[in-house]
Amino acid sequence: MAVPLQIRVQAAMAKLLYVLPRAVRRLIAGRPVRLDGQELAMDAQLLLRMQQLSGSSLVSETVESSRADFEVGRYLVGGKPIEPVTTREVVIPSESGEIPATLYTPAGLAESSGLLVFYHGGGWVIGTRNSSDNTARFLAQRASVQVLSVEYRLAPENPFPAAADDAVAAFDYAYAKANDLGADPDRIAVGGDSAGGNLAAVAAQVTTRRGGPAPKFQLLFYPPTDVSTRRRSRELFADKFFLTDEHVTWFLNHYAPAGVDRTDPRLSPLLAEDLSGLPPAYIATAGFDPLRDEGEAYAKRLREAGVVTALSRQPDLIHGYVNFLGLGHRFREATAEAAGALRLGLS
Repeated sequence: MAVPLQIRVQAAMAKLLYVLPRAVRRLIAGRPVRLDGQELAMDAQLLLRMQQLSGSSLVSETVESSRADFEVGRYLVGGKPIEPVTTREVVIPSESGEIPATLYTPAGLAESSGLLVFYHGGGWVIGTRNSSDNTARFLAQRASVQVLSVEYRLAPENPFPAAADDAVAAFDYAYAKANDLGADPDRIAVGGDSAGGNLAAVAAQVTTRRGGPAPKFQLLFYPPTDVSTRRRSRELFADKFFLTDEHVTWFLNHYAPAGVDRTDPRLSPLLAEDLSGLPPAYIATAGFDPLRDEGEAYAKRLREAGVVTALSRQPDLIHGYVNFLGLGHRFREATAEAAGALRLGLS
């Protein structure tokens, strides 16, 4: 897809902003933001300032416009495609129909490598493989694994549990076809950011509980884990930090409308009665994120159940940071830490 000139100009201006002298960046960003004992990173504050000046928002008037804006946004914040990484299209069969996916393979990767089945973010409503393209490339290259990025069904056209069913089907396919994908079936992880992190957690639970093949590792970025209640972080960071309380409600009402039991563990994995036996997990949360506390509550419960779990709060960052790799340094630094954990988890 050709990127419109206007978007390319805006992306160049955004990148330029991040190489200005620190004093100038601070002047543009405004006074440091401190809340709950944390100080917002300059890189994150600049991004929020650009969002404020442009009048853009994660959610707009309609589902269609929100999806379109999200796709354009990746050109502004995602950076140039990371190379050398080869891609090929994959079709995953399932009971509900074919699920498109993209397989990312970094240059020089050995045969029978580890594989990450990755689910993009976007509140189960927006987002695509394309919107997380550079995130998948980054993880593949930094962790020295293949990444199978999954185009699961979106709400409201396909409400809960469609996305969860697709997440499980994608893992099953990856395991069954590991040799065809050039991967080791005993070194397959599931992961994702935001709603994708929720789907990865659900896939790990479903596959573990049924017996048989299950992931060897979970890579969960700021996952929603309990949509049945509101925690303190959702009040503290309800507004002005990219993902807002209003956005969370909008996403949930599309994916889990009236009549859906929001305590179902396939929607709220934190509420599962038994978390023992699940694969080791790396859970990343962002300090200035309304979903922070439920992600950390999930890490606590996993540990209590005897699951090896690394919790990494990025105290100075905002929700969505793995998608902002083209801006500054802090977002890449935090994502690189997670890639290191994935590499170790599948070593």
